[in-house]
Amino acid sequence: MGAERHFDRVAMIGLGLIGSSLGHAMKRGGLAGHVAGYARSETTRARALELGFIDSVHESAAAAVEDADLIVVCTPVGALGQVAAEIEPHLKKGAILTDVGSVKLAVIRDMSPYVPDGVHFIPGHPIAGTEESGPDAGFAELFDGRWCILTPVPGTDQDAVEKLSAFWSGCGSRVDVMEPKHHDMVLAIVSHLPHIIAYNIVGTASDLETVTQSEVIKYSASGFRDFTRLAASDPTMWRDVCLNNKEPILEMLARFSEDLTALQRAIRWGDGDQLFELFTRTRAIRRSIVDAGQDTPAPNFGRTPKHAAKDADGAGDQ
Repeated sequence: MGAERHFDRVAMIGLGLIGSSLGHAMKRGGLAGHVAGYARSETTRARALELGFIDSVHESAAAAVEDADLIVVCTPVGALGQVAAEIEPHLKKGAILTDVGSVKLAVIRDMSPYVPDGVHFIPGHPIAGTEESGPDAGFAELFDGRWCILTPVPGTDQDAVEKLSAFWSGCGSRVDVMEPKHHDMVLAIVSHLPHIIAYNIVGTASDLETVTQSEVIKYSASGFRDFTRLAASDPTMWRDVCLNNKEPILEMLARFSEDLTALQRAIRWGDGDQLFELFTRTRAIRRSIVDAGQDTPAPNFGRTPKHAAKDADGAGDQ
């Protein structure tokens, strides 16, 4: 990744994990001449400026986007429509407006009414994250080797799509273009459902009267530990994901429930062949993920206590 300025001025609305990581990635690659930032919290704004991943901080989203060539909205999905309405009068012609949300049809529904003529609206989703949040959680390497999916609507200027693709490549991402509805279905199974299951499993464990909290924590070096990592993700973000990708998530939950019933039956009737076939097939999927460069075969998934939070794809997008 050689240094190449892609935009003279970039505005980021939301300075949590994704926003801060994006700022660090832009600084690392020299991708922007100036990075302006806004967050609702004055404390967050001050900390972002102190950390140095933005060049200026503003007290409103409208002020931050003035004269920006690229605007990246890094707020939870449920706030995107409100942000778009606020910044609409301040977007300059020719600018690219994008987001980082894990849902795309709802983003298009909520933001499109506030996109002025001459502004290129290209929804996006970097599939990267950790369970940490806030400006201190960000790091430049978050997007390295991870996919960023762009979901342009019909009629979007192709040059703008290519320019945004090159920007994300400069941040270290591998870029793909996808139809919004297909994106939401794919993410429902690879991201949304695993997080929902993790939240539910951890909730079930906390509700069990026969297992004390100390025992759950004491023995969490088993498989339960990785569920707690996902379940530690930002509650606001995942509430908004569930509410805004309802139908695909419900469909995936229904299919999961059917498969779970089949698994229950195999265990109940001692069908060892079916169990072995399932575990063999799913083990192969894990290996294919490693082969695709989306994880590492290193012991403990390459995690160390210091960096354990840096390896949770899709967890905690801001």
